[in-house]
Amino acid sequence: MIPEMPMNSVSRREAIARAAAAMGLGGAVLAGSGAAMPGIALGRPGAGARKRVLRLAHLTDMHVQPERRAGEGFAAALRHVQSHDDRPELIVTGGDLIMDCFAADEARTRAQWDLWSRLLREECSLPLEHCIGNHDIWGWNQEKSGTTGREAMYGHAWALDVLGLASRYRAFDRAGWRFVVLDSTFRVGNTYTARLDEEQFEWLSRTLAETPRSRPVLVLSHIPILSASAFFDGECEKDGDWKVPGSWMHIDARRIKDLFFRHPNVRLCLSGHIHLVDRVDYLGVTYLCNGAVSGAWWKGSNQECEAGYCIVDLYDDGSFEHAYIGFGWAGVPD
Repeated sequence: MIPEMPMNSVSRREAIARAAAAMGLGGAVLAGSGAAMPGIALGRPGAGARKRVLRLAHLTDMHVQPERRAGEGFAAALRHVQSHDDRPELIVTGGDLIMDCFAADEARTRAQWDLWSRLLREECSLPLEHCIGNHDIWGWNQEKSGTTGREAMYGHAWALDVLGLASRYRAFDRAGWRFVVLDSTFRVGNTYTARLDEEQFEWLSRTLAETPRSRPVLVLSHIPILSASAFFDGECEKDGDWKVPGSWMHIDARRIKDLFFRHPNVRLCLSGHIHLVDRVDYLGVTYLCNGAVSGAWWKGSNQECEAGYCIVDLYDDGSFEHAYIGFGWAGVPD
C-alpha cells in the first residue's frame, strides 16, 4: 500500500519511494488464452484504504483492414473486453487503429476507416477516447499514397474526422485523474520519427504546470516515450552495438522525462507501437508498452506477445494496477 500522503506535499524523492512501493501491487501480467478472463487478479472497487475510481481497457495497434480476418479479430477483442464480470468503464485506444493510410491512396484509406467505424457501431457499447498512431495519418508518404498535400482530409484530418476529435493532442479529466493524450508522429520527408513538435511540447509543459499537484496524471502516446522492448523490435544489435531507431521510441525522451521529473503527479504512461509488452519504472513514472490487439499484424503472436490488450485500474491515491490479457485469437499465418 502506498502511504497516505497529500500529493501536493510529495517531493520527487518521496514520489520515487511511493512508486517503488506501488510496484509490489501493480505489476500483474496475464498473457494467456483468455480462459481466466472473468476473474482478473486486480483490485475491487473500494477495497482497502484506497478506492478504485476507474477501470479502463487500453487497446492499441488494431491495424484494422479487410484482409487476414482483421475485422473479425477486432470484433472478438471488443467482445472479450466487454465480457468481464467486472468490466471496464472506458476504452482508450493507442493508435494504429487501421492497417495503414500513411502510404495508401484515398480508396484504400476509405475502406479501412469504413470498416473501423462499422465495427465500433456494431460491437462496442463502452465510451472511447482515442490516440492517433503513425499508420492513421493519411498520405504523408506522398510517393506511395499519390497525395499532393492539398487534399481536404490529408494528414491527421481524416482520423480526426472519423474519431470526432478537435485536435491531435489534448487533455481531459476523468475520475479524479488527468489524461494527457499526445501525438508521437513527427514528419520527416516521406517518413517520420517519434517526438513532440515544439508547439505540442510547450502545450504539454503548460498543461502539467496548470494541473493541481493533488491530481494524478496518465499520459497516453502511440509510440513509447521509454521502452525496454524497443530493443527487441528487430535486430538492433546486429552490427555489434545497440541502435534503436528514433521511430521506435521517442527520440526526445530525455527532455520529456526531465519535464515529468518536475511534476511528481505524472504517474503512468501508456503506449503501443512495438507490438510487445514491457514495464519500465523510471524516476517515479511507470511506462507500460501494452502489446497489440493485432499481435503480429493478424498473423499470430509477435515474438512472445500474443494478441491482447491491457486492463488498468486507477485509484484515488494515484496508484494503479494493470494486467495484459490475451483474448485467444490465433491469427492467419503466412
